[in-house]
Amino acid sequence: MNMDINLGSDFLNYIIRQGYQPGDRLPSIQELTADTHLDMSANKVREQLEVARQMGWVEVRSKRGTRIKDYAFTPAVRLSAMYAMACGERFEDFASLRNHVESAYWQEACALLTDEDLAVMQGCIERANQKLDSPPIHIPNPEHRLFHLTVFKNLQNTFVLGILEAYWDLYEEVGVNRYMDYRYLRRVWDYHSRILDLIRDGQFEEAQRAFVEHTRLLRHEPDNASWELERG
Repeated sequence: MNMDINLGSDFLNYIIRQGYQPGDRLPSIQELTADTHLDMSANKVREQLEVARQMGWVEVRSKRGTRIKDYAFTPAVRLSAMYAMACGERFEDFASLRNHVESAYWQEACALLTDEDLAVMQGCIERANQKLDSPPIHIPNPEHRLFHLTVFKNLQNTFVLGILEAYWDLYEEVGVNRYMDYRYLRRVWDYHSRILDLIRDGQFEEAQRAFVEHTRLLRHEPDNASWELERG
């Protein structure tokens, strides 16, 4: 922990310099304003505390008080990217970033997968196929998200995971999956089955190629078919 970094926030600097750790409870706002190490008004503490909450660095609960959370990059990326989308930036540009990140870390991530992880991915495929086979069709978006994030779950890199998790939050938020063509969904999950088989066989490079091919499907998505789709 580098206590010399100035975070541009007296409140955040205070948290770091006082050595608070995840799970630790912070003093009340009244106690914080009385702390000579902080020297902030109650309104200023509330303002900067809310920023920390939005970034996912602290949690505020009525009975538990304010506690430090384990650091995660996801909330900051998600909030910034959603603001960017609201300002007119293209989801496709963030999707391109996600695709490049997954491709760059693909083989390293595959080498860390356990038998339990592979079973989770297989379960995603089976549940997705059940949803697609059972009228009315339900789009297997939770399974899609879990399948991909499981590939990278063992990477010890919070920044990579933050980008990937934020991507799936945006994917849901902008409604990419809302009107997917049935044939497109089938192709996606056929690719997932192929990717999993290749990973099981240790053919990580071939699995990576299949992944890259499958990320290009959305660019060539056919017109919506007449199937009745419901969001899963």
